[in-house]
Amino acid sequence: MAITASQVKELRDATSVSMMECKRALVETEGDLDAAMKILRARGVKVAAKRASKEANQGLVVAAATEDGNTIALAEVNSETDFVARNAAFIKFTAEVAEKSLESDAPISEVMNDELMDQIAAMGENLKLRRNVRYQLDGAGKVASYIHMGGKVGVLIEVGCEKDSTATTPTFNELVRDLTLHVAAAAPPYLTSAEIPADVIEDERKIFAKQVEGKPENIIGKIVDGKMNKFFAETCFMNQGFVKEPKQSITQLIEVKGKELGDTITIKRFTRYQLGA
Repeated sequence: MAITASQVKELRDATSVSMMECKRALVETEGDLDAAMKILRARGVKVAAKRASKEANQGLVVAAATEDGNTIALAEVNSETDFVARNAAFIKFTAEVAEKSLESDAPISEVMNDELMDQIAAMGENLKLRRNVRYQLDGAGKVASYIHMGGKVGVLIEVGCEKDSTATTPTFNELVRDLTLHVAAAAPPYLTSAEIPADVIEDERKIFAKQVEGKPENIIGKIVDGKMNKFFAETCFMNQGFVKEPKQSITQLIEVKGKELGDTITIKRFTRYQLGA
């Protein structure tokens, strides 16, 4: 018989198991939900089924890198309590998750579902493999990670340059380190204003225009433009003031460092995970 998406969702909601595993169990039982539950429980899902409704917003953000440092993965693993998050077995498991995340861009929740079920059964708490991302260096430059506040915040960044020799200099590596610290502290939602959806910008302009109603028409546009520039400075990585020198923007910082190194430096991408956010 054909298994419907609603049947799969119902079983997933009850067990917190991957869609693929739920569908497989339903196919094996010809759509019998109770029988499918028994199959999944036999595979170590019993604890997950009982605790699926429990919030899992504690845990750790972790990172792992290949030996050459050219590939780095960032992952978030959640638990119900901070007590479990500090457990040696949980910490070991999160390290394994990070290492596995180096192998592909596939959702780690699907790749390591069986291992997750084993950990849930062993620890007696609902655990979640929430998200993961992998950066592989493309061209000259460096990928780097930074774990802040004991695993509460994690940052992944790729910074490019034009010369291979630049990436080996202490100045460049210090810059990359400073940029990861900045992302951890300033939490920029976007790299540049070009990434901000058009409707978000339009809404912001409308809000600012509303705020200056009654002002002379010839200055309203300038005031709104000024407020938009401040908005970009608060939300865009490249426009933000550097945390170590707030009067200097990130754009100005990399321009200065580029001149010092005799190279062109670019921030290609970044990811910031905050535990439970």
